[in-house]
Amino acid sequence: MPFRLLAPLGLLCLLLPLHRGAPGPDGSAPDPAHYRERVKAMFYHAYDSYLENAFPYDELRPLTCDGHDTWGSFSLTLIDALDTLLILGNVSEFQRVVEVLQDNLDFDIDVNASVFETNIRVVGGLLSAHLLSKKAGVEVEAGWPCAGPLLSMAEEAARKLLPAFQTPTGMPYGTVNLLHGVNPGETPVTCTAGIGTFIVEFATLSSLTGDPVFEDVARVALMRLWESRSDIGLVGNHIDVLTGKWVAQDAGIGAGVDSYFEYLVKGAILLQDKKLMAMFLEYNKAIRNYTRFDDWYLWVQMYKGTVSMPVFQSLEAYWPGLQSLIGDIDNAMRTFLNYYTVWKQFGGLPEFYNIPQGYTVEKREGYPLRPELIESAMYLYRATGDPTLLELGRDAVESIEKISKVECGFATIKDLRDHKLDNRMESFFLAETVKYLYLLFDPTNFIHNNGSTFDAVITPYGECILGAGGYIFNTEAHPIDPAALHCCRRLKEEQWEVEGLMKEFYSLKQGRSRFQKTTISSGPWKPPAGPGTFSSAENHDGVREKKPTKQRIPLLSCPSQPFTSKLALLGQVFLDSS
Repeated sequence: MPFRLLAPLGLLCLLLPLHRGAPGPDGSAPDPAHYRERVKAMFYHAYDSYLENAFPYDELRPLTCDGHDTWGSFSLTLIDALDTLLILGNVSEFQRVVEVLQDNLDFDIDVNASVFETNIRVVGGLLSAHLLSKKAGVEVEAGWPCAGPLLSMAEEAARKLLPAFQTPTGMPYGTVNLLHGVNPGETPVTCTAGIGTFIVEFATLSSLTGDPVFEDVARVALMRLWESRSDIGLVGNHIDVLTGKWVAQDAGIGAGVDSYFEYLVKGAILLQDKKLMAMFLEYNKAIRNYTRFDDWYLWVQMYKGTVSMPVFQSLEAYWPGLQSLIGDIDNAMRTFLNYYTVWKQFGGLPEFYNIPQGYTVEKREGYPLRPELIESAMYLYRATGDPTLLELGRDAVESIEKISKVECGFATIKDLRDHKLDNRMESFFLAETVKYLYLLFDPTNFIHNNGSTFDAVITPYGECILGAGGYIFNTEAHPIDPAALHCCRRLKEEQWEVEGLMKEFYSLKQGRSRFQKTTISSGPWKPPAGPGTFSSAENHDGVREKKPTKQRIPLLSCPSQPFTSKLALLGQVFLDSS
């Protein structure tokens, strides 16, 4: 008998009292100006609470009004909130925070850090802030955007992650020690998203710095996942990076997999890379064939396509926004409206929602103020102008303020059934949730620039056009200006060529007669390797391959410490990631 979904019965909409002056439930669209100010007030309540009670720790604990380190002791909320400050128009605080980070941020610490989270939050946040610095009135140095202190910090953080990629498959470990490299006892099991979510940040970093190692390792990881897909075109949830064997074989679009698909699309747009887009479109066919039922997406066995879990996860709510980026608006809206019914039922999206039963899944009833449904609403509203999308924004503001606002910020909702709270405010609340809400209600924000205005930046290397729009958000909502990659790429290629010629000249001078026979490649010139872990070459298929070079960071050199990520059976294989 074929699998059938039942329409969720008995949806009990959460009735929230509307804020004074807010539009009533009379069918009129919410007033963007009103909600824009409400969102801005939400941001500063949370941000000020963090500064007063939690800094320099990573995150705020809003119920006890103190702080704790969560992802590596980076003052993470400050980094994550930095570009949100500029989007809200606060240039003076942006400038102050840049100085604070320059004075205090240190990556030479004996801390085991998530490779995935450090990349999307720290590397992504610093890269975005670097590219937005001039707009924020920061005095930039000659050569910007191809140089600068925030770029140097982003490069330093990313270089700390490179040892994780030194595996037989080229797929990275999930955790790395920032001082010593990969722990000898580190688990080789990594989620799919933790392998395929690097190309946006790492390709940007390679283009800006001229070191190809970052883009190279990101591309190798993407290709190894692509080569590991099943015969029916699906990927599982967790894989052993040493052997390439799938450990968790649940296939879907949600937790543990989500941003892999996101980065194929965004990487393709950022880099104008047809191959990455072709890979996603192939996945999209398999996803529609095997996981889609009545505009919901379920979890299936990756080799057979049989349903393993008929659940919707809150992390899957990014999917309609991703569909909008490839122009699939009709399907995106239908799926979005399904997800919106769940929000109306609970006043938020539970981590897991049983679709046939129309209710939460045991022990997955929480809502940590995730941004994904709001993210999709922002993308779809830009594409369609449908006022229903503004209604979701209104509901999100009203719900979050009513349920999770406390004296010291906004608390994670531990259980949407009774609205019990948990003592945590994740940094993505300021990086993503508030940012996407604000951009939903601010159609004239510079982020939405259609190319009618731009900045012409004069550098020692020529004129550079920036700020013309088309920003690519990384999965932590840090915007990257694609034009900056082109600003630096030609310069760096010329620099590599000069360095290559100089090296050849000195090798001839030191070790050979000028008349001695030499062998010079007749193929296209390749830049010499940067100072990282790998150099690159391309095989006949155009896929970069790894070649070991001199290592800057000692590998496998510190005492074993267990990996703390969750991994279990019977559906509990999903990481708690943003």
